[in-house]
Amino acid sequence: MNKKPTIHPGVLMKNLARFALHPRTGAKLAALQCEKWAFNLLYPRAGRLGKARKIRQLSLRITDMCNLRCITCGQWGEAGYLHQADLKDCVSRQVKPDRYAELFEDLKAKGHRPLVYLWGGEPMLYEGCMDVIDAAIQHGMPVSIATNGYRVAREAERLVMAPLYLFQISIDGHCAALHDRIRPDSGSRSNYSDVMEGLDAIRAAKQARGTRLPLVASLTTISRENAGHLVDIYTTVREKVDMCIFYYAWWIDEQHARMHEADFQRRFGFEPARHRGWIGSWIPDDFVELARQISELERMSVAWSAPPVMLLPHITGEEDLRRYYTNHACRFGYDQCISIYQAVEINSNGDMAPCRDYNDYVVGNIKEQTISELWNSDAYRRFRQSLAKDGLMPVCSRCCGLMGY
Repeated sequence: MNKKPTIHPGVLMKNLARFALHPRTGAKLAALQCEKWAFNLLYPRAGRLGKARKIRQLSLRITDMCNLRCITCGQWGEAGYLHQADLKDCVSRQVKPDRYAELFEDLKAKGHRPLVYLWGGEPMLYEGCMDVIDAAIQHGMPVSIATNGYRVAREAERLVMAPLYLFQISIDGHCAALHDRIRPDSGSRSNYSDVMEGLDAIRAAKQARGTRLPLVASLTTISRENAGHLVDIYTTVREKVDMCIFYYAWWIDEQHARMHEADFQRRFGFEPARHRGWIGSWIPDDFVELARQISELERMSVAWSAPPVMLLPHITGEEDLRRYYTNHACRFGYDQCISIYQAVEINSNGDMAPCRDYNDYVVGNIKEQTISELWNSDAYRRFRQSLAKDGLMPVCSRCCGLMGY
């Protein structure tokens, strides 16, 4: 049986009461997960038709702009595909807030009220970010965001008032020295300070309003630099967050990058480029210590009062961790991509793609067509049919859409 990304039981149990107070959001999260489990029953002819049902999640990479140059980022990191981008051109091509509002209205009219996920770049650098959040919520679409902490303290009250249902903030070090080395600011600011001030501001705003939303999650990308400090990171943030997410990074090696180029060319008739931003050199050195850190995180998070830990993907033990980083062909049972039947991926310029990180394949642009028109377009269906017929592509084995969505 193909393995499906699932919500860890500890995360579910410890936050059940929180979403019981917001049943519509809870129902949407439950529907998304249940459809994953029952996918093969609901889509018996998925491979032949390539047609999807209801949109469960709308993922908006709302801007390319970012104030950080994180080492593990495929956009602005060591070999990120945006290094040669013209920033003014990136901003000029962004979708306007009013257009997003029109698209939300169309989705609602067509029977789609998905969860909306904002990311980037850094989404808080998008002028009109808060207006997009408000518009989505007004149309009955719960919103989550992944941010590096920029401007969060300033906008905390409005983020809580919206309300977001999930607030994710990246933290890769237990102290400013480590965090800022892994996630350096393009200017002279300390991002660690932004993160801590943002967390405190969100917490204060929640307390002032007497609300349990948003669910606050720390998001840590494991790398060579911080693999020995995961417990330290958990200890640092455990009083400030509701859950801690640790993920092993989405990446590709040179051999599989070349294999992907040939496979993609054969399937779709052109050569991809964006996957090369995700060729990783941040692999941990000590797998014994990494396994020990993971084991200790799971032990520390067992107590009911402790924030639960979620691993993406859920892999533990020295042997499997070593395989994850050194054997790119190993997929750990994740052999079927379901996100392309549930989630819409929109790039900052309006291009709509089936794949979040490796998004060279574009089905259309939302400035010219609606999301609902493109969702089951010929181009989208061809992509789904290709993965069903010819299997996953070489890059898929370390992909958020396959293993973390």
